[in-house]
Amino acid sequence: MALPARMRFGIFLAPFHRYPDNPTLALERDLELIEWLDRLGFDEAWVGEHHSAGWETIASPELFISAAVQRTRQIKLGTGVVSLPYHHPLMVANRMVLLDHMSRGRVMLGVGPGALYTDAVMLGIDTTKQRPRMEESLDVIVRLLREDGPITHESDWFTLDEARLHLAPYTRPHFPIVVASAQSPSGMVLAGKYGFGVLSFSAYQGVRGSVDLKAQWKIAEESAAQHGTTMSRDEWRLVVPVHVAESRQEAIEDVRTGSARFMKEYQGGVLGRHMPVDGPHEKIVDRMVETGSWLIGEPGEIVERLRWLDEVSGGYGGLMVMAHEWANREKTLKSYELFARYVMPHFQGSLANLGRSYDDAVAKADVVKAAGTRAIEAAHQAYEAKRTAARR
Repeated sequence: MALPARMRFGIFLAPFHRYPDNPTLALERDLELIEWLDRLGFDEAWVGEHHSAGWETIASPELFISAAVQRTRQIKLGTGVVSLPYHHPLMVANRMVLLDHMSRGRVMLGVGPGALYTDAVMLGIDTTKQRPRMEESLDVIVRLLREDGPITHESDWFTLDEARLHLAPYTRPHFPIVVASAQSPSGMVLAGKYGFGVLSFSAYQGVRGSVDLKAQWKIAEESAAQHGTTMSRDEWRLVVPVHVAESRQEAIEDVRTGSARFMKEYQGGVLGRHMPVDGPHEKIVDRMVETGSWLIGEPGEIVERLRWLDEVSGGYGGLMVMAHEWANREKTLKSYELFARYVMPHFQGSLANLGRSYDDAVAKADVVKAAGTRAIEAAHQAYEAKRTAARR
């Protein structure tokens, strides 16, 4: 396996805000977090869409992104994800094209079927139809972005009558498109159909047990071969919980209580997932760190874990931190800073020349010291010679 010369780093911002946190202040913290990541040099932030269950409070990632664009300079912002069965595809395409112009090409379209079944039930959508509708919608969106002629399409849930985009994309031919993949094969199949990137949400644990990342990627490659496209591992992003501190034990204790609440109240309560350990939920973090499912520790450990993910996945192109507030505000922001300072450079090529330069200097230390001594002695001799000449 070979990681790309420059990996992508970013966050997946669902967001996860535990009741009874003030939702207005929580949204402001989310915007401040993206500003912080922008200053630290993170590449991307993916913003979710949810409509129920009390935790994930952003109903429109496009609206949130439009605010974040105005408060940042370089970070790219993606919908993580637009739940395509909930929207008319022409509206999705038009909103993203508008954001593409407003951001001067800093937006990305992430698509999925809808993660919360409680959303689909409220909308009267048969949950077994979500994934087929996602594919049908994406097919139309791609045509709208790539074709000039009017498009007519009759579906059992939307209609297009000689439709075309009112405004062409700012990015040519269009902004990046990424497909969400959790546990079912449908996301990988659809990504392979177009050769699109993948955002893997369950890289660490699924309903049916540990997700086999290599098997998941194979599904995408097989689909790509069937449709005459190619998949690039550089466009594969893994989403994993991360927290960094000065030591492993400090990092674990920082998130012990918060992660237990998340697992009990969200993973168990909202999603109905099984708990990975028997006994107190506060012990879950120890188990998840032990297995490498969560990346919790000091910077050096995180570096090694990212390389381990390369082995278990067969190669990937980006690591998206599952944004959480398991630790307090100060330690959460510090974690991102430590990650940017001491983890990211190992995977972006920014340390290679510095390391070689340092090693060269150390290897030549004796020679350089001798040369420096000669130079200083020569300067003293020259000075004395001038003084002697001046006295004459």
